[in-house]
Amino acid sequence: MAPPIADPKDPLPLVLIVLSAVTGLVDAVSVLGLGQVFVANMTGNTVFLGFAVGGAPGFEVPRYVMALLAFLAGALVGGWVANAFAQMTRRQWLLTVAAVEAILFWAAAVVALGYDPESLSPASRLFTLIGLTALAMGLRNATVRRLKVPDLTTTVLTLTLTGLAADSSLSGGENRNWRRRVAAVVAIFVGAVIGAVLVRMSGLVVPLVLTGAVVLGVTLAYAAHPASRANAAQPDGP
Repeated sequence: MAPPIADPKDPLPLVLIVLSAVTGLVDAVSVLGLGQVFVANMTGNTVFLGFAVGGAPGFEVPRYVMALLAFLAGALVGGWVANAFAQMTRRQWLLTVAAVEAILFWAAAVVALGYDPESLSPASRLFTLIGLTALAMGLRNATVRRLKVPDLTTTVLTLTLTGLAADSSLSGGENRNWRRRVAAVVAIFVGAVIGAVLVRMSGLVVPLVLTGAVVLGVTLAYAAHPASRANAAQPDGP
């Protein structure tokens, strides 16, 4: 498994908080521009798929199936990359993942040039966008899972919010990791606000380009830190 974050000067938690904000951007693109599809939150997609199967208006089975399959494919690739880089440095591993993720988002931005989010057409571009972005987020989730940084999944806040309340002094807890948990919640919220503004004002291209740039930029910044030279993830992830 990945080495623990023992050095208090290791900026990896900060990197993951920034990537949490990126998730807000991606959610804005997918929910607001791709027909109420989540490409980062598969719990939401599974529920929406259930709505679609149950005949709820506005929910279509193919969109959610595409997102789920692409996400799983991305997670599969993420696991393979982690295993392939198991004996290399964390810097090499994370830079490889970030480069692939950025390329996927930038490819999605190119596809979005000929796409209308209002009418969700053409359908071929809609499904390509869902596939590319869900693939990128599956890759991200598999990578963050191997890093094993508590309370920083970068995509899902349910357990983060639960821990924030359950471990609080009001419940007799020790307020464990409360700053990190609050930062993760705020980051996704702020990212979603920025993403919503960008989607509303400029469409999908700008937030997708920005997403890829932030992912690669923050990872390059981390690669310059000595902590990134630690060994990468081992095959026995959780």
